[in-house]
Amino acid sequence: MTSTLDATSRTKGRWKPRDVWCALAGVVSLALAAGAASTVTVPVNSDLGLVGVLPYPFWAGVLLLNVAFVVALRGDAAGPARRPVMIWLVVVLVLVLFGTAAFVTDVPRGEVAFRHLGIADALSRTQGIDPDIDAYFNWPGFFALLATALRATGLDPVAVALWAPVVDMGLWLAALGVLTRYLTRDPRRRWLVLWIFCLGSWQDQDYLSPQAFGFFLHLVVIALVVGPLAARPPEFRGFRRADLAAWWRGRSPAEPRPGHRVSALAVTLLLVTVICASHQLTPFMLLIAITALTLSGRVWPSRLPLITAVVLALWLVYPASAYLVGHPPLADAGLEAATEANVVDRLSGNAGHVLVVQVRVVLTLVLWALAAAGAVRDWRRGRLDIRVVLLAVTPLLLFPAQSYGGEMLIRVSLFALPFIAMQACSVLLPTDGNTRPSFRAAGGLALTCFLLAVLTVTGRYGNARYDVFTDSEIAAVAAVQRLAPPGSAIISAAHPTPWQSEDYLEHKYRTIDDLCRSDLSTATCGPLVYGYARHNPAGAVVLLTRASQASLVLKGASSTRGFAELEAWLSAQDGVELVFSNVDARAYRVTP
Repeated sequence: MTSTLDATSRTKGRWKPRDVWCALAGVVSLALAAGAASTVTVPVNSDLGLVGVLPYPFWAGVLLLNVAFVVALRGDAAGPARRPVMIWLVVVLVLVLFGTAAFVTDVPRGEVAFRHLGIADALSRTQGIDPDIDAYFNWPGFFALLATALRATGLDPVAVALWAPVVDMGLWLAALGVLTRYLTRDPRRRWLVLWIFCLGSWQDQDYLSPQAFGFFLHLVVIALVVGPLAARPPEFRGFRRADLAAWWRGRSPAEPRPGHRVSALAVTLLLVTVICASHQLTPFMLLIAITALTLSGRVWPSRLPLITAVVLALWLVYPASAYLVGHPPLADAGLEAATEANVVDRLSGNAGHVLVVQVRVVLTLVLWALAAAGAVRDWRRGRLDIRVVLLAVTPLLLFPAQSYGGEMLIRVSLFALPFIAMQACSVLLPTDGNTRPSFRAAGGLALTCFLLAVLTVTGRYGNARYDVFTDSEIAAVAAVQRLAPPGSAIISAAHPTPWQSEDYLEHKYRTIDDLCRSDLSTATCGPLVYGYARHNPAGAVVLLTRASQASLVLKGASSTRGFAELEAWLSAQDGVELVFSNVDARAYRVTP
C-alpha cells in the first residue's frame, strides 16, 4: 500500500511532456519577440506605431505563446498544466506585451513618466508639501513613496520608469489572481482571466504613475471586500461549523475567524486612506464599487461605504482644498460634454492615428460583447455572479461625472476590465471544473487570443511615433535644463517631450499647443508664443523636438509645413537665438 502511494506521489510530481513543451514554447516565444523588437530602429516613423514596424518573428512569437497557453490550459482530465508552467507563460506574456518598448529602446515611453520622476525628486528636496504648486502636490502619497524608495534603494530612476509597466502589470496580476480565487473555483477560468486581462490592457495606464499604484491597491481592497469582508449569507445561519467550513472551502469565504476579519478591515481602511492620498479618481471608483457590493448584501461591515466616503471627503476638504478651489469636481459634468471629450475629440487626426483609436474602440467593444454574452449564458444556467456584474458596470457611473481631460472612458474601461475578462470567460471557456475543452474550442480560443494580442499591441503602441523618444531628444532636454536659468520658462511644441524629470520647481513649463489652443497658424500662434516668452522676467527657452512635432501632425493640429513656418517666424524675431541643435531637436533662447 505504501509503495503504491509513493509511486502515485512520484507520478504527480513528475513533469509531463506537455508541460515541458509548453514551457519551452514560452522560452522560444520570448526569444522571438524580444529579438524581433530589439531590431526596431528609433525613431518610429509609422503612423500606426510599433505595429507598423515590428518584424514578422515578433508576431510568430506571439502566436506560439498563445497556442502554448491554450495547450497548457486544456491540460488533461485533472486540470490545466502544472502551476509553474502556467505562471511562466503569464510572465512571458507580460514581458512580450508590456516590455516590448524596453526591448526597442532604453528610454522610458511617454512624457508623464519623466514628469513623475521630477515630482518625486522635488518632494525629496523640499522641506514640506506645498499644495499650491499644482494638482500633484494635493495628492502626494505615491510621489512620497516613490521618492523614499528611490533614495533607499539607490535604483536608477530612468530604469525604474523604463520597466515600470512590467512591474505594475505583475502587481495587478498578483492582486487579480487572489481576487479570482474568491470568485470562481475553476482553475482554468482563473488562468484565463489573467490572460484575457493582459490581452485587453490597451489603456497604457501601467507606466510609473499614481494611477497604476492606485489601481493595484484598488484590486487589493476589492479582494478583501469579496473575501475576508464578505457578508455571511442568510442561508447559512444556524448551520453547523462543519457546514460553514465546507462552504468556506468553496466559492468564497462565509465566516472567517473574527481576528481575521478585524485585521482585514484594518488593512482595508489603511489602503483606502493611501488611495485617497495618492490619486484623484481611484477613490471614487472604489467608493462606487464598495457601495454597490454593500447594497447587494455582500459586504461586512455595512457602514464601510460611509467610512470610505468620510475619508475621501476629509481629504478633499483639507489636503486637496487648494486644488478644488479653482477646479470644482463637477464643473464639466454631463453626458454630452463627456462624450465629446472622450470620443469625438479623440477621433481626429490623420488616417493612421484615427485607425489606432478605432482599434482601441473595437477591442473594448469586443470584450464587452463577450462579457455580455457570458452574462446571458450564466444567467440561463442560474450561475450568474452578481458581484462580477456589479464590479464590471459600476465604473460607467463616473463617465458623465467629469471628462477627466478626455481620459475618463479610458479609466472606466481599465477599472471594469478585470471583471469584463472574468465574465467573458463564460463564453471563451464554456466548460467547467475538470472538463477539458474540445480541440475545436481550444483552436478557437487560441485564434481569439492571438487576434486580441494584435489589437492590444496596435492600441497600446499606436502613439510610438511621438511617445518613443530618441537619445537626441534626451540630449536636447538635458542641454535646455543647463541653459535655462532659474525662473525662466521652457516652452515645448507639445506635451510629448521628455522633460521635467529635473528642476521641476525651477522653471515654468508651457507648450505651444496649450498657449495657442486650437489655432497653431503662424499669424495667430507666433505672436502669442513670442509675447509670452519675451514678457517672462527670466526669459525663456523654446524647445522644438521631433516627437512634439509628430504629435501635432498625427492629431491634425498642425502640418509639417505649418510647423516649419512657425519655427522660421519665431527664429527670425528680435532677441531669439539658436543655442542648441541636433538631428531631432532645436532650442532657441528668448531674452526678456
